[in-house]
Amino acid sequence: MKRIVISVAAALVLGMVGLYYGEPSLFKEPLLRANRHLSGLEEKTADAAMHTVHYLDSGTPPNPAPGHGSGTPIVLLHGIFAEKDHWVDFARPLTGQYRVIAPDIPGFGESTRRDDQPYDYAAHVTRLAAFLEALGLGRVHLAGNSMGGTIAALFALQHPERVASVAFIGAPHGIRSPQPSTMDRLIDTGQRPLVAHDAAAFNAMMELVFEKRPFLPYPILHASEQEALRNATSNTRLWDAQLKDRYLLEQHLGRLQQHPTLVLWGDSDRVFDRSGLKTLQTLLPHAQIAALPGIGHLPMMEAPKDTAQRYANFLAVAVSPKSSAAVKYP
Repeated sequence: MKRIVISVAAALVLGMVGLYYGEPSLFKEPLLRANRHLSGLEEKTADAAMHTVHYLDSGTPPNPAPGHGSGTPIVLLHGIFAEKDHWVDFARPLTGQYRVIAPDIPGFGESTRRDDQPYDYAAHVTRLAAFLEALGLGRVHLAGNSMGGTIAALFALQHPERVASVAFIGAPHGIRSPQPSTMDRLIDTGQRPLVAHDAAAFNAMMELVFEKRPFLPYPILHASEQEALRNATSNTRLWDAQLKDRYLLEQHLGRLQQHPTLVLWGDSDRVFDRSGLKTLQTLLPHAQIAALPGIGHLPMMEAPKDTAQRYANFLAVAVSPKSSAAVKYP
């Protein structure tokens, strides 16, 4: 009898393993929901500017952060070809004290992408305003990675009264680095390194954006690869729309003086070289700036706990009326 039980158990385990790798789509949503639950996040939708926006929302925090800006929500904005769930681990230490909202920016993730609509920065800023209005949000903390950081800064410049602070969690797009990055060199040869047309290109993209590649369950990784390949033609259009604004942020960032600003730039970023920090420091002398040792382009995924703690410290200190002087990077 014991042998029969062991044999049955082994068969069940092998069957589940086979299903896990053979039909990974069956596991994607349960894995995402479980991870969101651990961070106190729930998926919701809102209609804004002719798009249905999927977003994660932690709701009212059980222990609101004390002091200045304690009731101000945090809105997290991902980069190009990324998605809302890339913020889940980063959000985990924050949702106890802040309402945290992470949308799939229109054109990305599960949100609507329309062939008849532009997805340049001007359109993104307009849609962010519509999204915040749809949720009834007034003043917010904006934090973004790459494209999302640029959207955050441009929105703050257009709507300064609606933004309590701006944080670049990872290098923002649109800054000219004195030393060209690996991606800069690829772009200059006519390539689109973040548009994957096959599995090899997808793996090369993953190597480009990560220095410390985080663990991603196979069903999640497989789904990301399939989506990238399926959307390759459409992604080319979005990539080209953003490339025409290659150094847009640098042209405007010097006007971002009235908002507390945090810059966390991966020291090993191959997408945007860390030498761009010098440009940022010149444009934003008031900002708190740090280079993150051994981290690539996506610090909220590579080191979510440490990065979230740095952000929480920024909100607790730099956003207060008694905030200290700028912190320079080493």
